[in-house]
Amino acid sequence: MSERPVWLRVRAPSAAEAEGMRAVRDVLQQERLHTICQGAQCPNVVECWSARTATFLLLGEVCTRACRFCAVRHALRGQEIDSGEPERVAAAVRKLSLRYVVLTSVDRDDLPDGGSTTFREAVRAVKRASPETRVEVLIPDFGGDPRSLARILSSGADVLGHNVETVRRISPALRDRRASYERSLDVLAALRLGGGRRPVKSGLMLGLGEEPDEVLEALTDLRRAGVSSLTLGQYLAPSSRAAPVRRYVPPEEFEELAQDARALGFDPVTAGPRVRSSYHADAVRGAP
Repeated sequence: MSERPVWLRVRAPSAAEAEGMRAVRDVLQQERLHTICQGAQCPNVVECWSARTATFLLLGEVCTRACRFCAVRHALRGQEIDSGEPERVAAAVRKLSLRYVVLTSVDRDDLPDGGSTTFREAVRAVKRASPETRVEVLIPDFGGDPRSLARILSSGADVLGHNVETVRRISPALRDRRASYERSLDVLAALRLGGGRRPVKSGLMLGLGEEPDEVLEALTDLRRAGVSSLTLGQYLAPSSRAAPVRRYVPPEEFEELAQDARALGFDPVTAGPRVRSSYHADAVRGAP
């Protein structure tokens, strides 16, 4: 693929932004925490960290799945569960005075509960430490286990998220064999069914060779599953071993897709070349 277009270039941080980034980094180091901002090489890290926001990565830095779009390390087994992690996340939220927090994780197929207990305890710890903070969870599929999904639903999270990642046709080649397009839709439907009025959120990466009609099919499938909040962003290959970028989608095409998504009933829709799952996450206010 040719050189990245100008609209994907990331500017250097200002002095004030750099200071904000250092504040977040210092707290993360003090509390021995990880963020997906680092693990997934997010292009928005300057903007988000300088604004003192971050998406916390639970359950270690090693994933048990090997999806072709991700830079996170993978192995058959993850790291030992850290029972103190939920309280340290809560301490970081309090120290940084965060009003909106996203909690996500690596996949942990090696654990009986898939890590869902840690998710539940982290949400509850944040709510105890900072009752005014809204918490979004961006969960793996937990193998479709209803007990794990029930733990998430009972956690007190304000926004329930799981990414379908790509269109139906491309999913088998892009995602680990234990994941599937249909399972993701089933997980989202379960979150909608058990989540009451809480928003259900999902996202797609574009530029992997998908056709326009396939994107619209995916949007329709997500709405049928009960998804209310949507993100659409450009796929960027994190390494030479990852799936290649097939196309850089221009900003005006993202805007057209956003209009299509809003017409289907998604609200809010966050779409653009640099958008990631947690970008401007605090725009989610309620379920339509």
